[in-house]
Amino acid sequence: MRVLIDACVLYPTLLRQITLNLADAGLFTPLWSAQILEEWRRAALRTHPEQAEMIAAEIALTRTEWPNAEIDFPETAEESLSLPDENDRHVLAAAISGKSDVILTLNVRDFPASTLARHGMRAEHPDPFILACFHENEPRVTKAVAPALNQARRAISPSPAPRDLLKRSRLPRFAKALAKVG
Repeated sequence: MRVLIDACVLYPTLLRQITLNLADAGLFTPLWSAQILEEWRRAALRTHPEQAEMIAAEIALTRTEWPNAEIDFPETAEESLSLPDENDRHVLAAAISGKSDVILTLNVRDFPASTLARHGMRAEHPDPFILACFHENEPRVTKAVAPALNQARRAISPSPAPRDLLKRSRLPRFAKALAKVG
């Protein structure tokens, strides 16, 4: 499965780490565009302007770890596309160019099902997407998610419960399912 990851999933950090760990576990092929990575950079800088070098390094590292994930498409590819938010047309253009099956986004409403169906894809929120991965392959998902959760727990004092971290990362249903097995 080819999954175009929107900037809102690449930033915040924990959601990105969980998502890319699942890709690393072989559950899907991640895709993005240079424009999506630039949106990630701008969003991170709005929150942490003092961390510009670290943000640039994280993006560079992500590009290095996933050299085939970045989709190029002609600027004209966006012109014929129509979405509720025209600023999201580049996301759809990248998804089409990358032959994506799914656009993984927190903004599902910005990608109407009827529009995406014409291109053989759908938009999914990370929570049901990751939950479906979990139900299909619980051991691999549990193993893939653990390092990201452990790293996040070490970075926060007092250390929150994994379920709380996942809820804050907008993954409440996945948090509940993971808590039942853990």
